[in-house]
Amino acid sequence: MAKKKSKKAAPASIAKNKRATFEYRIEEKIEAGLELQGWEVKSIRMGKVNLSDCYVYIKNGECFMHGCTIIPLNTASTHVYCDPVRTKKLLLKRREIDKLAGLVERQGYAIVPLSMYWRKGAWVKVEIGIGKGKKEHDKRDDTKEREWQREKSRTMKESLRQ
Repeated sequence: MAKKKSKKAAPASIAKNKRATFEYRIEEKIEAGLELQGWEVKSIRMGKVNLSDCYVYIKNGECFMHGCTIIPLNTASTHVYCDPVRTKKLLLKRREIDKLAGLVERQGYAIVPLSMYWRKGAWVKVEIGIGKGKKEHDKRDDTKEREWQREKSRTMKESLRQ
């Protein structure tokens, strides 16, 4: 009998923070859960999320994400106050929080959210990155490298056509 292949569904992306990878050199990535309200989940399903000015901080042994904008739907409940930039608590294990706190306090790392996605269809997860800020010359080098890779691929395509 043939064995059944297990299919792992790729996580469905909700939002990406492209600015974070431009501003920071990401050294490690961690997956974290989010503590959300009902109206926030509905808005996230509609794709009304912005992570561009978002950052993570640690306070009293807990991680919080600040600056994530979730725009409420027009059909949201009338008896619930919908704050679009509410600070959201990240769900991490104690060991992970302690590790993050040590890196931030002792070595000067920054914690930034990289992307938000669905896990197993119902759970909203955030991928956070630990990194250091890039200098201006590092950003220029990255831009030059990216443009060179594009030009190289265009040249290769044209040479294959002929």
